[in-house]
Amino acid sequence: MENLRTPFKGIIKDIRGRVSCYKQDWRNGLHSGARILIPSTSIFFASALPAIAFGELLNKKTGGNLSSVQTLASTGICGLIQAVIGGQPLLLQGVAEPTILMYTFLYNFAVQNQHLGHSLFLPWTSWVCVWTALLLMLSAIFNACNIIDRFTRMAEELIEMLIALLFIQEAIKGIVSEFYVPKGEDSSYKEYQFEWLYSNGLLAIVFSSVFLYTAFKTRRARSWWCATGAIRNLIAEFGVPLMVFVWTAISYVIPSEVPPGVPRRLFSPQPWDSDSLHPWTIAKKMGDVPPLYIIAAFIPGLMVAGLFFFEHNVASKMAQQKDFNLKNPSAYHYDIFLLGFMTLLCGLLGLPPSYATLPHSPMHTKCLAVLKRQLLRRKLVESAKESIRQKASSFEIYGKMQDVFLELDMNNKTNAVIKELDNLKQAVITKHGNDDIKESDGHTLDLEKHIDNYLPVRVNEQRLSNLLQSFLVVLSFFAMPAIRRMPSSLLWSYLAYMAISSLSGNQFWERIMLLFVPKGRLHKVLEKDHASYVETVPMKVITAFTTFQMVYLLICYGMTWIPLVGIIFPLPFFLLIIFRHLLLPKFFESHHLHELDAVEYEEVVGASRSRRSLRWTSFSFRGNTSPDYGVISEEETEEVSDLELLDELTTNRGELKIRTLSFRSEKCANSGRKEVNTRAMSFRFDDKQSKVHPQSIM
Repeated sequence: MENLRTPFKGIIKDIRGRVSCYKQDWRNGLHSGARILIPSTSIFFASALPAIAFGELLNKKTGGNLSSVQTLASTGICGLIQAVIGGQPLLLQGVAEPTILMYTFLYNFAVQNQHLGHSLFLPWTSWVCVWTALLLMLSAIFNACNIIDRFTRMAEELIEMLIALLFIQEAIKGIVSEFYVPKGEDSSYKEYQFEWLYSNGLLAIVFSSVFLYTAFKTRRARSWWCATGAIRNLIAEFGVPLMVFVWTAISYVIPSEVPPGVPRRLFSPQPWDSDSLHPWTIAKKMGDVPPLYIIAAFIPGLMVAGLFFFEHNVASKMAQQKDFNLKNPSAYHYDIFLLGFMTLLCGLLGLPPSYATLPHSPMHTKCLAVLKRQLLRRKLVESAKESIRQKASSFEIYGKMQDVFLELDMNNKTNAVIKELDNLKQAVITKHGNDDIKESDGHTLDLEKHIDNYLPVRVNEQRLSNLLQSFLVVLSFFAMPAIRRMPSSLLWSYLAYMAISSLSGNQFWERIMLLFVPKGRLHKVLEKDHASYVETVPMKVITAFTTFQMVYLLICYGMTWIPLVGIIFPLPFFLLIIFRHLLLPKFFESHHLHELDAVEYEEVVGASRSRRSLRWTSFSFRGNTSPDYGVISEEETEEVSDLELLDELTTNRGELKIRTLSFRSEKCANSGRKEVNTRAMSFRFDDKQSKVHPQSIM
């Protein structure tokens, strides 16, 4: 009730906090120089490719009313607004999967209703956007962002699983459609004869398969054994768009006897075609919508507002995770208010609205974290080497490194920063702390190889990268003639790629896979990195909780097949809040729910890995005759880049992992949860065979 009695409180607080650092946001970007171009280009491709794919899908689902022209325009315009006047400039705006689903249901409802039909579909969706914008603004005014924690991981992962399921369904439908004549096309054309239709379908299967394989391979390029770190990073950052270009080029290497329509290409119109220009003036036709349907638009508007509110805030939270150590304040309330304005603008322009997307927003933060680490590393290494040349003691070396870090970090909380540097201090100052560190083979501290593992995460908080990538998206609006040359089979495989890649880091999916692991093979799970609940929650509880989620997912999926009910498909996810906080605690113990529906992604290092050397554990000194657990020698060190380290410590959706070496029961006490007396999976180490044996599964 207090939130209702103090309207605008959150918005005013957010504006005051962000105004104080607005100039610094631009200075940080300009001081980065040309280095800012790499993260800007990387996130541009991460934004543009989904916009093109979703636009083509919308073109198919809405009878040509919307296309890639509109999705690119929405992504670019909303991105520019967020970069210039947004509260949190790290948020990347884009047309996302729920928007595609809602517009599909809205179109199906409109064409089946004689008072709306195909012609009034876009004017009616404009009214839906008006209601959505009004509800989002009201939620920001009355501080509704304070309740975002009520939406737990379970609801978030259920939405992601439903979207992944629907996208795989669309990918399969798309590949199957390559064997048939497109709707509205003349079947007498040569490329639509049986033999060429069959050839087109087979080519679609080939192109989609090789694209999926190469896209996932290049995405994991940082873990390759071959090539230098710079080359591997470059391939990992730009591998997916590179594969799109490569396979598009290969699709033109065909004999001259093949008809020009084989393989089939995208159908999106040109930006200057009448079909593309029509939505921009749709506001003139909003008055043609019957008043009853203007009022009825409130229902889908409420559903869309709820989805946008939830998804936008989740993306915002993940982009500002506490482990990123962001210095500038958040702006949840103001950003939701601004989202309402952008939704209204998109509705009046006939564009599908954009909002902060996953995993692009936390990916943006991760790219900028690496950029800041590179600067800190270079300055700290230079300081340490200068001290070593002056034959300073290890205490003096660390002291100068600390001074450099504090100067570059520009953080007023000096004591907190010094505490964050404890690991670096312990690594530089050995147990013989007053001994000199010499540049000889006997006692060399290889800072260049190891310092990344001890620097706290720092992010280059600025607005320039978001501005540049949004500007590039707007420019790609005029590259439609080139985009139209892409084989449509690459679109279907890209939808499958996004669906499959979203599963990694989704604990709901991981628990489904766990159900298929035989009891005698569970030790294999413990030998690899695994979620903490595997050790803290009995298997029968994991099975019951996962079964509930699976049944709920099937119910939501079934609703998408019912024409009129599909419009309210987000409703079960809102009801899940009630089930989670009122119903599930009656069937599951609180500490089990805390583990299975954890706020953070907690991961335990696998038993086989914990016995090996962990390369980020500590620095190695050859002169140390009694190495600690987990210490590796310099000869065994491998070249590890910032991005590779962050890849290991983040999921595909950009969530930072909270990693531990083993189960720690004290975290139950620290979090106020009931102590677990017996482990769900107790295990022991066999020193001779280095295996983990499950003792009991309760």
